Amino acid sequence: MTHPASRSATGFVLMAVFLDMVGFGLIIPVLPTLIESVGHMTLAEAAFIGGWMFAAFSLAQFAFAPLMGALSDRFGRRPLLLLAIGGLGVDYLFHALAPSVGWLFAGRVIAGICGSSYVIANAYLADVTPPEGRARAFGLMGAAFGLGFVLGPALGGLLGSFGPRVPFWVAAAISGANLLWGYFVLPETLAPQNRRAFRWREANPLGVLAVFRRYPGVLPLGAVLAVYFFGSAVYPAIWAFWGMAKFGWSEATVGLSLAGFGIVMAVAQGTLTGPAVARWGERRVLLVGLIVAALACVGYGFATGIVMVLVLLVLHAPEGFVHPMLAALMSRAVPEDAQGALQGGISAAMNLAMLAGTLFFTQIFGYFLSDAAPVRTPNAAFLTAAVVLAGALAIYVVLMQRHKGLGDD
Repeated sequence: MTHPASRSATGFVLMAVFLDMVGFGLIIPVLPTLIESVGHMTLAEAAFIGGWMFAAFSLAQFAFAPLMGALSDRFGRRPLLLLAIGGLGVDYLFHALAPSVGWLFAGRVIAGICGSSYVIANAYLADVTPPEGRARAFGLMGAAFGLGFVLGPALGGLLGSFGPRVPFWVAAAISGANLLWGYFVLPETLAPQNRRAFRWREANPLGVLAVFRRYPGVLPLGAVLAVYFFGSAVYPAIWAFWGMAKFGWSEATVGLSLAGFGIVMAVAQGTLTGPAVARWGERRVLLVGLIVAALACVGYGFATGIVMVLVLLVLHAPEGFVHPMLAALMSRAVPEDAQGALQGGISAAMNLAMLAGTLFFTQIFGYFLSDAAPVRTPNAAFLTAAVVLAGALAIYVVLMQRHKGLGDD
């Protein structure tokens, strides 16, 4: 691609991910209330259902994301990204119209089947960015996620005051507008000569991990990624439920807390990733991010009020480096014609880990709010997540010691 075309593709991809995250963020503050209302259940019961809904999405995405990545290597990025954007819009419509919990599950499965936009978006960025610039590019992708989380949850919390279904209608409209915009302006970034034959073994959600085995250094980093995303699943799994149960937060307060989280992550990933990598290197920046990830969960577990939560959100910023650094290190080890397959494999590993993590942490959260628990507390899930994230840190430290040059140019 020419330089202007490359910049155009990068700009659209970042904006598309931002808009998708606005839509996703809109629904988080009201999802507990919607599940309670549709299912006629308590908050603790809604947390269990919310975990299974997230698991349905993650399982569908785990099964189909490798297919989307492999198809993008064969047919180009554009059609697959548009499909992903459209699938999210259908999901939001199902939630807006849902007469029963079954509809909520159906919407989540449709969104998972269509794939998440970031899978193809990361392949887009790999197409138009040289290897030495990918850490910064993936950091900008993280910033787009973060900025979406600034606007989305804050707006969703405010819209939720008009009813728990209103944010879903708005999210569907955003996805529809994003789809139309992409249809008319989105360029294709994968040149025909760089495409390759479709391989079913790379579309198999389990066989796709062969991409990790094929290239030296990728599989160990994939293990760090899987354990990290299992532990970090605690946030989408219980944040809204935790805030309501522990502090009595309203939908608006949940939205504002997530907006604060988004601001911190966007600033860290969008403005600090490049300078941090230039000064300390990818492997050291990743190490700091993993340390902060484990400590932050301990902090939330012992938080005593909204002020302490806000302080922790600021201190939490370096965790935003973890995913971009892992993606950059793994991308370096894979040739250009396999970037889509790699991103599909990363997505498969992430979603399998988050599927298991979401179920695990929602069950812990619900159990420790029930009468059967030896101690009733909303904090058990965060403290457990801290142990898991410490495990990801330990794996990475061992990996660094065995491969002293890991991440160095």
